[in-house]
Amino acid sequence: MSEERKATLTVDGKSVDFPVMKGTHGNDVIDIRTLGGKTGYFTYDSGFLSTASCQSHITFIDGDKGELLYRGYPIEQLAEKCNFLDVAYLLRNGELPNAAQKADFEKTIRRHTLVHDQLTRFYNGFRRDAHPMAVIVGVAGALSAFYHQGMNYSLVEHRDVCFQRIIAKIPTIISLAYRYTTGLPFMYARNDLDYAANFMYMMFGVPCEEYKVNPVLSRALDIIFILHADHEQNASTSTVRLAGSSGANPFACVAAGISCLWGPAHGGANEACLRMLEEIGDVSRVGEYINRSKDKNDSFKLMGFGHRVYKNFDPRAKLMGKVCADVLAELGLENDRLFKLAQKLEKIALEDDYFIEKKLYPNVDFYSGIVQKALGIPTSMFTCIFALARTAGWLAQWEEMITDPEYKIGRPRQLYVGAARRNVPDISKR
Repeated sequence: MSEERKATLTVDGKSVDFPVMKGTHGNDVIDIRTLGGKTGYFTYDSGFLSTASCQSHITFIDGDKGELLYRGYPIEQLAEKCNFLDVAYLLRNGELPNAAQKADFEKTIRRHTLVHDQLTRFYNGFRRDAHPMAVIVGVAGALSAFYHQGMNYSLVEHRDVCFQRIIAKIPTIISLAYRYTTGLPFMYARNDLDYAANFMYMMFGVPCEEYKVNPVLSRALDIIFILHADHEQNASTSTVRLAGSSGANPFACVAAGISCLWGPAHGGANEACLRMLEEIGDVSRVGEYINRSKDKNDSFKLMGFGHRVYKNFDPRAKLMGKVCADVLAELGLENDRLFKLAQKLEKIALEDDYFIEKKLYPNVDFYSGIVQKALGIPTSMFTCIFALARTAGWLAQWEEMITDPEYKIGRPRQLYVGAARRNVPDISKR
């Protein structure tokens, strides 16, 4: 048996040992949970760049290799061989479903797609021009009012129902937000359609004629869902875990995750990337904007390049580029202006020494906006699509946390730099 590894920290002339924990992949970590008690000090790590907040079995990213694994499976293989519900099942249960489990899970999800009729009335409380993300934050959170009493999430059976409900209902909630803001009548799911096809039907179908789902387009949307299903302990996932650590209702935790995802530095990046392409406008101006992005005195930022985790090519970006090409070919838009512009921008950036040196490779957001626009999804809904997919990961992470025997309510420490202790002066001396 190998000897336990330790890391030694010398503080004020005193040496203190801390155990080193080793994972399946990635960096080893130093267990500093006893640091405060042993030394009287805490660590400072703004943005948690070097801090592991939990142990997890779910997702692993190797940023140097450009690798993303869900439960050990490479994202490329999952996107090729599975659908989104397979991946959702995998994230939660740890293994892909067999044929019987797959059929049963998909049937169960279809049975839960409807939302309580009273919930649909919530939409009328929002302005017609409300951002769809604001709407789904409110409505998703409102599920906690409908599914709270009698639920004991320490029981696996109750967690089963919770997972099934939110995975099934979030496409309905998001599609209703779109229909409400556009003034279209609400459409409800059809049990003869698969998950992605149903979402397209609820988004774009109309009561007065048959809606025919294009299998190429619905498969493209399904792959988008797979690519965004989970991504380690990112900001929104950490938000869900932190909210859940207090014992909060899981639907409220998901609403918290949606709120965090709405930020332009997180889920709003694909929308910003599409706006950037529109601003560049033409292939002839790519060089100009490449130069602007390298100018420290210019406020312009090249969106869709670089990632906080990936120091190599984002594997999701490669898959998204292929999806983009397939969708545009199916729609006869191979010469789409923005697509050609994106391809030119990507080619120049990948050959430019500045981008190579800084390892600024295209990320998943680079092509996803073009794909969603081609599918007919408006820009304001891009982050909603992200939220739909990420809900599977959020709930898997939430359940992993609340079933961890070591879990505690989240309580980060701080370095206080405010005023020192002082006395309140009399009012005449203020």
